[in-house]
Amino acid sequence: MNPPYRALPDSDDLPHALYTAAQVREFDRVAIERFGIPGIELMERAGQAAFDELRRRWPDARRIALLVGTGNNGGDGFVVARLARDAGLDVDVLQLGDRERLAGDARENAERWARAGGAWRAFDGVPADAAVLVDAMLGTGLERDVGGAWADAITAINGSGRPCLAIDVPSGLHADSGAIMGSAVRAAATVSFIGLKQGLFTAAGPDCAGDVVFDGLGVPAQVYASSVPAARRVDWRRQAALLAPRRRDGHKGHYGHVLVIGGNHGMGGAARLAAEAALRVGSGLVSLATRAEHVPAVIAARPEIMAHAVGDAAAADPLLRRASVIAIGPGLGADDWAHGLWRAALAAGRPLVVDADALRLLAVDPLQRDDWVLTPHPGEAAALLGVGNAEIAAQRVGAAERLQRRYGGCSVLKGAGSVVACAGQAPSAICSDGNPGMASGGMGDVLNGVIAGLLAQGLDLRDAAECGVCLHAAAGDAAAADGERGLLAGDLIAQLRRLGNP
Repeated sequence: MNPPYRALPDSDDLPHALYTAAQVREFDRVAIERFGIPGIELMERAGQAAFDELRRRWPDARRIALLVGTGNNGGDGFVVARLARDAGLDVDVLQLGDRERLAGDARENAERWARAGGAWRAFDGVPADAAVLVDAMLGTGLERDVGGAWADAITAINGSGRPCLAIDVPSGLHADSGAIMGSAVRAAATVSFIGLKQGLFTAAGPDCAGDVVFDGLGVPAQVYASSVPAARRVDWRRQAALLAPRRRDGHKGHYGHVLVIGGNHGMGGAARLAAEAALRVGSGLVSLATRAEHVPAVIAARPEIMAHAVGDAAAADPLLRRASVIAIGPGLGADDWAHGLWRAALAAGRPLVVDADALRLLAVDPLQRDDWVLTPHPGEAAALLGVGNAEIAAQRVGAAERLQRRYGGCSVLKGAGSVVACAGQAPSAICSDGNPGMASGGMGDVLNGVIAGLLAQGLDLRDAAECGVCLHAAAGDAAAADGERGLLAGDLIAQLRRLGNP
């Protein structure tokens, strides 16, 4: 059974519940109006949390520069400025926007800063002697592209060579989608408050946010009760609990039989990666239906894979009947051979994990099933939905959910912050593991085999998809210990075995 999600901060490093900006604004309102926490107090707590993180992360910094906007995000920045000055730091405060537009609690904190003798000026560039920059410009309310002085400030931060701490959300990043709105701050760390914003964990969010730190600001647990999370953050630390130790009398028949179908002319490596990944996550048996030319190489390199030369769909029929799960797509191609095997796999009545070329075939002739996991990258997702790549990038969670509704089963939208959308009541999941070294050929083929291998061992569709995505990402993180650049899909294989025995 999949681990339950919680709408409250967990005892782990970060909560697993993710929210939209509108939901968090509502939590803020409820905390103020129903539970009597003054807005100025919440702002003070936010500023204190941000300042504490700044001191923890950069304890030797003696001079900081804060770039503040005219909304509540700027108000948080003025609190940080005051606390930093009280601690003996040299502080520059640079204003974006007309300071006369400061209102409410933000204005009160700006006036407190001024009454304490603090000065601030219009943004005129990043001070050359600032050791750390603090982004308190735009926060969560951004809905249009950044321009003018705001864009200039973002460019100056990113080009300064100094680390930046973002307050709540990096300026220019859409809090819900993780899309960059024209330009966005690339922070070393982001301190997020009350509820984690889902855009921090997908699309450009991980690159812009850096290390994400959370502070609930002490709001009561009841504040969260009226709202279901917009998404769930999943990671290997949590998902590993799904892989229980094996029974002492287990044998290969207990752990399923994966059939990988793929490896057209010149593409044998993709199918072999998927097959070996299925073995390494624990499938009892793995067969491979591929072109004859690839069989000797596969058997020589990995004799445990039962590689079969399949000239047409009829030759695959005995393999299809023996399989408990079918993984199809790696290196499949789009010729008559591929079309025939695709149709045979659909007719076999087995759960499917569908990737790569098989997704392209599905896009041409769509159908819906409840027993498959689709694993598209953004380009394949665009083809499946009949939209442009930019539309997928602008709303990854929504795109994954549209895929699931259109095609059934589970959809895994791969990329930074892979999104898993499955039928049922649970919100979609966003994987917070993984790294950019995994942007290399063959990684999707490994994921195809991982999910199929977990399905074969009895995990249900959603558990196999979420656990598989997290295991694959964690293996990538482990393999990247030797460096992200040059990381190969095959480097994950050994890590799958180690991690798959938690």
